[in-house]
Amino acid sequence: MFPTGFVWGAATSAYQIEGGLSADGRGTSIWDSFCRQEGRIVGGDHAETAIDHYNRYRDDVKLMADLGLTAYRFSVSWPRIQPDGSGAYNAKGLDFYKRLVDELLSYGIDPWLTLYHWDLPQALEDAGGWPARDTSKRFADFAATVHAELSDRVRNWSTVNEPWCSAFLGYASGEHAPGRREPAAALRAAHHLNLAHGLAVQAMRAQNAGSQIGGCVNLYPVTPATASEADQDAARRIDGLQNRFFLDALLKGAYPEDVLADLSHISDMSFIQDGDLAAIGAPLDMLLVNYYSRFTVSGAPGGAVSAAAAPTDSGSPWIGSEHVGFVNAGRPVTAMGWEVDDSGLYETLRRLADEYPRVPLYISENGAAYDDVFGEDGTVHDPDRVAYIEAHLRTCHAAIESGVPLQGYFAWSLMDNFEWAWGYGKRFGLVYVDYETQARTMKSSALWYADTIRHGGLLGRAQ
Repeated sequence: MFPTGFVWGAATSAYQIEGGLSADGRGTSIWDSFCRQEGRIVGGDHAETAIDHYNRYRDDVKLMADLGLTAYRFSVSWPRIQPDGSGAYNAKGLDFYKRLVDELLSYGIDPWLTLYHWDLPQALEDAGGWPARDTSKRFADFAATVHAELSDRVRNWSTVNEPWCSAFLGYASGEHAPGRREPAAALRAAHHLNLAHGLAVQAMRAQNAGSQIGGCVNLYPVTPATASEADQDAARRIDGLQNRFFLDALLKGAYPEDVLADLSHISDMSFIQDGDLAAIGAPLDMLLVNYYSRFTVSGAPGGAVSAAAAPTDSGSPWIGSEHVGFVNAGRPVTAMGWEVDDSGLYETLRRLADEYPRVPLYISENGAAYDDVFGEDGTVHDPDRVAYIEAHLRTCHAAIESGVPLQGYFAWSLMDNFEWAWGYGKRFGLVYVDYETQARTMKSSALWYADTIRHGGLLGRAQ
């Protein structure tokens, strides 16, 4: 059984579910532009309709209520609220989120709002994007705008979702929007995403000290493939760029010296200005953690096999460590090719509790894509997803028992949706979506999760 008050949630993001890309004055985002470029998205898919949540949100909230969710984590679309990324807000765009929040509250579901989940207004990218310092300031203004309008009804806020992805998949490998392959720009982007978080926290705290505010990072335990010096160094490097570059900044107010040394041939770090790290490292009310898998890495030249290839042609996101290879360690994998390893979640949570200032923790994303099939009897049986979530929830419980301040869990994702560069070919949802008809069907994992929430814990083994 989980502690009383444990948060049981599910998560989505605006761009992946809303559709309505030109509705009610919404501006253009970098993902709109990216999807129009040939070869960027598997199958030439795009999110013009996605799963039409913009029009179907009331039905979707009813689904959440039927699941028994106590919380729903969603993001707001920056170009829907500020079409050009700055200036006065678009009232129709913001009104959508007011209606969504009111609908959630009417069912007793706590809204958890994420301010940025990768949909930068194209106008800001044209002005330099995240590598430009001014984008951080524009984000703080945006955060203040949304917070001023919704903080009377929304208590829990997170700033930037997975800044590693925005920086290094967007500006180094080119796998994500805006599709640039510029290592030095990616490093500037990483810092400015961290700075955007810090400036937004300052702006929101100045408006409403009662808001609970956190950052959101995607973390991976990193294991060397062997005990060799090369593999040990590879693990240090990847852990540094993936985990410590963001954790140390947010929770300790400093960048790791070894990571800065790894990157010194790329940049002299002159973009880090006085006061930046103090702003980034200001105390948080919570830390949101997205967890999916473990990395096993090798530094041996030509000795590694990629464990998670990009869906389309791309460069390496691992700037300064492009030689490192990712090894399949032989565990079962999801449809994404990601190894299933719930023990890595325990390691991650214990590390946060043992090595960083104590702060309430929430699993803000955890889930798996599988090749779901809609049955002739109208059901979607997904035992692998049930087993995945059950194992990770057991790990969460073990972490809590060991003293980790873990206070909630959000399954990714509530519904099947647009999976970025993979298009619609990968399904993460608890709810199956027929992309032709937009019909929603609860998978067996949704029914199992609802039962788990109802009982406040895990009563038996996954079926």
